[in-house]
Amino acid sequence: MSRFPADSVGLVSPQRHISTEPLALACGRSLPQYELVYETYGQLNASRSNAVLICHALSGHHHAAGYHSEDDRKPGWWDACIGPGKAIDTNRFFVVSLNNLGGCHGSTGPSSIDPETGKTYGGRFPMIVVEDWVNSQARLADHLGVQCWAAVVGGSLGGMQALQWAIHYPDRLRHCVAIATASKLSAQNIAFNEVARQAIITDPDFHGGDYAAFGVIPKRGLGLARMVGHITYLSDDAMGQKFGRELRSERLNYDISSVEFQVESYLRYQGQEFSERFDANTYLLMTKALDYYDPARAHGDDLAKALAPVTARSLVISFSTDWRFAPARSRELANALLAARKDVSYLEIDAAQGHDAFLLPIPRYIQALSSYMNRIEVDA
Repeated sequence: MSRFPADSVGLVSPQRHISTEPLALACGRSLPQYELVYETYGQLNASRSNAVLICHALSGHHHAAGYHSEDDRKPGWWDACIGPGKAIDTNRFFVVSLNNLGGCHGSTGPSSIDPETGKTYGGRFPMIVVEDWVNSQARLADHLGVQCWAAVVGGSLGGMQALQWAIHYPDRLRHCVAIATASKLSAQNIAFNEVARQAIITDPDFHGGDYAAFGVIPKRGLGLARMVGHITYLSDDAMGQKFGRELRSERLNYDISSVEFQVESYLRYQGQEFSERFDANTYLLMTKALDYYDPARAHGDDLAKALAPVTARSLVISFSTDWRFAPARSRELANALLAARKDVSYLEIDAAQGHDAFLLPIPRYIQALSSYMNRIEVDA
């Protein structure tokens, strides 16, 4: 008998799609060949009408649900939403989750070998943007025999990808679900990303992105970047409830360099752990892709015009204490869809957890997402 919960997809194995067809990139360069690592949950039906694409956020990857081994203590990053009877019900849907190009969890990225040099790409890996991800995902859909997604779903940076799918491939998805996201970053968001990038770039072990050649990694810079990012993903209330001003010991040390507050210890742990499992060049690439995304720019900053090609029905969800991707940005997107005469539903969830709320099993959020997904019709 499996030790996994009844609503889990259980054991899953990553798969690989190898493309030998060059992929032209928005930056003007191209990838002559590349690999995408992905996982699938559920079964594709005979009419191929029940496929759902999951797009990940900045530090996400292909492992969205289930377990890789019987010994795994934690499931995939969105296991709260994907599985039998869950919001994205694998009894109904064939769910596909991938690691984006430029990632560091198996898909071709800066830590991969450049076939032209036989060495790690490092800082020479080309810039990848949201449009490039969507184009590579469309090729993956072709490989899987999916002509039209029942839905493309994503939170944060993943929500930008879902939106770009609706704009660029309007005939290839029926529903767009954009959660805790925006059509473009605010100046403050870009500023946070730049601070994080500078922490990495100025690390002595960065070596212009070619740290692999020196047998080192910019741990300190990447750890600091993660600390900055993690602060912005939580709300003030969430941090207060989790840590307050609690000390690690009963007295103050009066030492500038000591770790005395629990929140300090937590952030240092998060930074250290992240620096050991994530690639610094990938972090730089992902944050820059966030900064660049702005579909309205090519339309005189008129978002409604940029959304004119959309035919999918859309669900836009925001969270009240998310100050990184504030509800105002989601309302802006929903209003632009309405102005473009598109079918859109908008919901703001009252949640204390900040931006990270989109990853958590908050009852009202799960109920709303479940209700929407259950209304998506799929053929036999």
